Amino acid sequence: MRTYGITNGTERAVIENMLDRNRQALIETRCGLPDTDARRRLVVSLRTPISLIKHAAAAERIWFQRFGAGHHESECDGYSRRDEGTFAVSDDESPADVIAEFEPASKRSREIASGFDLDDTTGNPCEGTVSMRRTLLTFIQEFARHAGHGDILREQIDLPPFGRS
Repeated sequence: MRTYGITNGTERAVIENMLDRNRQALIETRCGLPDTDARRRLVVSLRTPISLIKHAAAAERIWFQRFGAGHHESECDGYSRRDEGTFAVSDDESPADVIAEFEPASKRSREIASGFDLDDTTGNPCEGTVSMRRTLLTFIQEFARHAGHGDILREQIDLPPFGRS
């Protein structure tokens, strides 16, 4: 599904559209990569093209299912701890599996967010009281950042090293 940008509308429509476009951009950084390249660690951290998407799914669960809807970790539909485990992709998970995990997590986030006005607040253990507007804007920022990480990792995979032809 392709998400097209909107240039005007209600504040909420513009914010939600931008977030969906950043979700899509994150997935697109992985498109066309062989599974081995999607898992390649090119930096010291756990960040790989596919682990960024795994992390995004966990972040959706943490902020929307746990903090927004008030679910306990055990009630979430996947990993939802706030630690480096959000980047962990097991050997038996394919990149397609990880993307298939991200899409329903995003859908559930949309559903939870739709029950809040932009000015409604929830408690977040690290950030304090946070409005839905701030939550959505945080995710625009977070997913744009990670799509940028994915773009850089993708360049490292796709392009020959400097000085070599």
